[in-house]
Amino acid sequence: MGEIVVVRHGQTEWSAAGRHTSTTDVDLTPEGEEGARVLSRALAHRSFVAVVSSPRRRALRTAELAGLVVTEVDNDAVEWDYGAYEGRTSAEIQAEAPGWSLWSDGCPDGESPEQVTDRLDRFIAKLRPMLALGDVAVVGHGHASRSLAARWLVQPVAFGAHLTLGTSTVSVLGHEHDIPSLRMWNSPPV
Repeated sequence: MGEIVVVRHGQTEWSAAGRHTSTTDVDLTPEGEEGARVLSRALAHRSFVAVVSSPRRRALRTAELAGLVVTEVDNDAVEWDYGAYEGRTSAEIQAEAPGWSLWSDGCPDGESPEQVTDRLDRFIAKLRPMLALGDVAVVGHGHASRSLAARWLVQPVAFGAHLTLGTSTVSVLGHEHDIPSLRMWNSPPV
């Protein structure tokens, strides 16, 4: 069984500012482009039977700069839909809705934790036949990738709150004795 190599896109102006970015299609900053290029070193020793990317420009550009050839663009790999909270920081949201947590509350006019769970369970089901053939790279986003890891580990998406994930990082989901495992997490390229 292959591994899922999770690649988080490079820095954008919004990610650098802590602004929730889902459907807004922002470009990488120059630092984000450089971070994506450096990812190629971390990925050079791997071969992939598939490279699945979110359709967002920041993910596709990261894949390109990292030397990955995208074989499939999948809407199930998009970021958590922040709805009314799109473009806002957590501090701004907390000022309006004290105690709010993406992980338990979801977003008004966006996705709930249950909807993200259903989407990522469907995505994992699509990846499984590919994993039978080898490693699969998934180029995506912060909260969705953290949620993907949680679901891979058969945990609620809220478990993703415990998995910090920086931009331009590589993480690996695999198995240990047929049990889903977290093989590597939030590793910046070196």
